[in-house]
Amino acid sequence: MSGNGTTPGDDPLQTAVWRLRSRACWADAAALLPSATAAAALQRTALLVERCLYTEAGWQDAEDALRAAEALAHTDEERGAAACERGYLAYSATLHGVRDRADEARSALGRAAALIPPGSPGRALLDFRRGLIAENLTRSPQAARAAYRRAHAGATAHSDPLLLSFTWRHLAGLALRDGELADARHGFAESLRIREELGYLVGTAPALVSLADTAGEPEASRLREEARRLFRLLGGVPTWLARHLAPPTTEAPATA
Repeated sequence: MSGNGTTPGDDPLQTAVWRLRSRACWADAAALLPSATAAAALQRTALLVERCLYTEAGWQDAEDALRAAEALAHTDEERGAAACERGYLAYSATLHGVRDRADEARSALGRAAALIPPGSPGRALLDFRRGLIAENLTRSPQAARAAYRRAHAGATAHSDPLLLSFTWRHLAGLALRDGELADARHGFAESLRIREELGYLVGTAPALVSLADTAGEPEASRLREEARRLFRLLGGVPTWLARHLAPPTTEAPATA
């Protein structure tokens, strides 16, 4: 994301944080950040919440970081960003079966929507996360699609390529469910292209697996084998990807 180590001119700290984050070293990335400002506290929280989603671990560290960020937040936008992270953490815990926090997730994202003004860069991320809840908790694909499209437009307007990789991926997933194979393949290919260009290694294997689902042989096998290589390289992260790389049994939710 712009300002987080993926654009020319980013400061060395943000570049170091990005490199660690993209290689699944979230705790190391968070440790580099100062603790005295709301912006740094929010960034640390975002890193540790993302670790929970990808590893199904580190929940208490994320909760502690979130409380610190909430205490330091003074403006509406900072409070809204903290509420957005609380909603995402509650969503992740619900999705992974740690504890049912679906009501907390919806409530927190609702607070964020009241605090983050339309047109703000944070609004696009909020829209994406509301789409996740609609898709994976509420099971409302139409609401999810509308939220993802708003997020996609916001990410485009604010030049946020990482978020675009997520909106492409989830819009493509909905297209695949509807049997729109060409649209799904295009969206998955765009998501993979962006993640490879950014060097977002931890998100590349999931993108490869999704694209493989729209490909014929031998391309599908080649993509899945590349995903397995990256999965092993990162020590089995994302943890939930193991279900997608195993022989087909049941479908698991796409979380990233």
